[in-house]
Amino acid sequence: MYILARTISAIFEILNLLIIGRVIISWVRPNPGDMRWRKVIKFIYDITEPILGPIRELLPSGGILGLDLSPIIALFALSIIRNFLINIVI
Repeated sequence: MYILARTISAIFEILNLLIIGRVIISWVRPNPGDMRWRKVIKFIYDITEPILGPIRELLPSGGILGLDLSPIIALFALSIIRNFLINIVI
């Protein structure tokens, strides 16, 4: 059971890091013409969009002061789901 709980925790930690990476990418805006960055950006967007997209659709367009709050909500929701799953496993 301990290994399963650690695996669940690791998966959610990776998802959190990818979401934070996506936020940083949106601030830095690397050159999309560079093939090295394009692959990394596409990978991060492909993994995080199924999580952030539905949350973004539920929020009013433009967010507060034009900020996209979906990453904050996603991190909070993932934390709750992670804790719930670990409590079930243990």
